[in-house]
Amino acid sequence: MIAPLDPADPAFARDPYPYYARLRDRGPAVRVPLANGTYAWLVTGYERTRAVLADPRFSNVPPRGAGRPKGDSPAQRARACLARHMLNSDAPDHTRMRRLTTAAFAPRRVDALRPRIEELTTGLLREMELRLRGEGSVDLVDTFAFPLPVLVIGEVLGVPEADRADLRDWTYRVGSPADALEPGAVDEAWTGLYAYFTELIARKRRAPGSDLFSALTQDATEGGLDDGELLAMAFLLLFAGYETTMNLLASASLLLLTHPGELAAARRDPARWPAVVEETLRHASPLEGTTWRHTTEEVDLGEGVVIPAGASVLAVLAAANRDPRHFPDPDAFRPARYLTDAAAGGTRTAPHAAFGHGPHFCVGSRLARLEATIALPRLLAAFPDLCLTADPAQLPYRPGLLVRGPRHLPVTTAPLPAREAVSA
Repeated sequence: MIAPLDPADPAFARDPYPYYARLRDRGPAVRVPLANGTYAWLVTGYERTRAVLADPRFSNVPPRGAGRPKGDSPAQRARACLARHMLNSDAPDHTRMRRLTTAAFAPRRVDALRPRIEELTTGLLREMELRLRGEGSVDLVDTFAFPLPVLVIGEVLGVPEADRADLRDWTYRVGSPADALEPGAVDEAWTGLYAYFTELIARKRRAPGSDLFSALTQDATEGGLDDGELLAMAFLLLFAGYETTMNLLASASLLLLTHPGELAAARRDPARWPAVVEETLRHASPLEGTTWRHTTEEVDLGEGVVIPAGASVLAVLAAANRDPRHFPDPDAFRPARYLTDAAAGGTRTAPHAAFGHGPHFCVGSRLARLEATIALPRLLAAFPDLCLTADPAQLPYRPGLLVRGPRHLPVTTAPLPAREAVSA
């Protein structure tokens, strides 16, 4: 019998992998009881996960009334509007909305952000050094892993820096199980986001800038976004633009600080840093699961597993990336899996599923990788004696089944000698 799954349980949030391994051993998908009294089918194997993500019989459009607050409340109306983004849509609406954002995240445009990301990284490291000198220890999430992607996506979207702390708080709340927070906290977040983005769109229309969101608000071509879709797109790009990258940076830092041999190898050979990033994406996927799907018809997944029509389904990326049938020794952190081998014609390990698969593959994945490959080596070069001040097994993690990463990462360093501030 499968034990009920409580996504708000701190112990599960810290280490969900044993639970997912038990599910994986039971077959392609398992009907799991949730702590809120409902049931969902969880898909945990690598091949089946990729198949589900590309199968149109698994719809991304939420069933009417799914997950909304009861009654006709402002929070219900705000959530319904902000949920109209492309991750909650199917073709042809998804195709149209994705086309409008894909161009903005094209490789050339993303790569052009490198100098600005380097500049922002240097500034944050200087501030971090000052705080370490003054306070002795800092929270790496709050001082580095969070502000860098927020600054980057804020520039991409044209969000004023003064507003970014509120946006972080609101998006954190809406991505967490309601029972993990104070009563009313999630509703307040939905209404706050709705009000903020309504005003942001109005400002962009009055005085557009060179940012992506200004371009989206000014797009009057056929197939452009209506007002509701603009609100939802603003929410999606902000949430996806910083949350996954923040978790990637925090998780990679934690893994390297607890695997000194891998850290030393990356410091000796800078060519290993992309492999560190890829292995972090596999081993500690910043997206724990995809958005919820439901079956539009009965689906036979094989091995005697048939999911009925209308069932809620979650493809668990974090579980797929630990599938031993696809990744040897899956629970080990080994960046060498992703070192290129020219003689073999490419990488030694097939792609992970950290950014999804198929038509819903994350358009911002290149930006996340760029930020990480710039920020991680600079962080760990600037502070060669960086170390944790807490037991890694007791660190608090983000609750829920959507995104995953340490909420706090307290670090310190050996006494810093008198030297110039962190340089570019």
